[in-house]
Amino acid sequence: MIKMFRVAIAATLGFAAGSVFAQGWPAKTVRIVVPFAPGGNIDINARAVAPGLTELFGQQVVVDNRAGAGGMIGAEIVAKSAANGYTLVMASNSVYSVSPNVFAKPLYNPVRDFAAVIALTNVPFVLVVHPSVPARSLKEFVAVAKARETKMTLANAGVGTSNHLVGELIQLTLGTKLAAIPYKGSGPALVDLLGGQVDAHVDQLTSSMSYIRSGRIRPIGVTTAKRSSQLPDVTTLAEQGLKGFDATTITGLLAPAGTPKAVIDRINAAANKVIAQPAIKARFAELGADTVGGTPEWFGAYIREDLARWAKVMKEAGIRPQ
Repeated sequence: MIKMFRVAIAATLGFAAGSVFAQGWPAKTVRIVVPFAPGGNIDINARAVAPGLTELFGQQVVVDNRAGAGGMIGAEIVAKSAANGYTLVMASNSVYSVSPNVFAKPLYNPVRDFAAVIALTNVPFVLVVHPSVPARSLKEFVAVAKARETKMTLANAGVGTSNHLVGELIQLTLGTKLAAIPYKGSGPALVDLLGGQVDAHVDQLTSSMSYIRSGRIRPIGVTTAKRSSQLPDVTTLAEQGLKGFDATTITGLLAPAGTPKAVIDRINAAANKVIAQPAIKARFAELGADTVGGTPEWFGAYIREDLARWAKVMKEAGIRPQ
């Protein structure tokens, strides 16, 4: 009984200390680590919400790109940072559910080492090709790939990213194999795709949308169960024969585990306000993304479910951790 009383008192004092700390937070610059190179979906998300958070916090919110190892290098920096809300990571499925499954020795545990803050956007993937590739449908894409004497090249945002694994699943389902070309993010991958150095890429719609609309790259199909409202004429891969295929990216903010709940709730409330602004919602919609929002608890539950989902997918597909 005495031990339980002491535990209860400690928990109460800890909550009170966190609340007091949150009252003066933030007192300095807040850093959002983007664990990929500039120009990709996660980077776009961070730079879209940072100005609004800066205004609400009254302190500068800066974006810091730290690319490498499928997003694990940047995420590890945040996992090992002080749990005070001043260092956050803009994460996606690549960071919190795919890389921890793909790598045999991940640099962090996405459930143990982070506290979920908020889910920001939901973005479809899209299979895109350089205009020199004579394919406008999935059937034609496979035909071209099988007819070539040398393998068609498929860029990805880095080994262990969701782009990488979704691309692998597409190939497994199609029964064809492409030459994987890894980059340190979708931004650099897109640069080479635009220049014709690689043939194809599985990318988040946010970073590819402007190039699709300008005709600089050609969409073969989106990976979600339903067509994108921003690209209604582009069919889904499921419609083109990959029955039941459905893959998406949910991007959001994570903090180091142990960050006071009051601070997490403050960031969550501010971010919900930012993505509810008509200009921000319109900006994301233009890029093919839907805003999500909601509570830290919802995002934490989604992360746990998605981590288990990709573990099951890898097992069924015969993909072993590297």
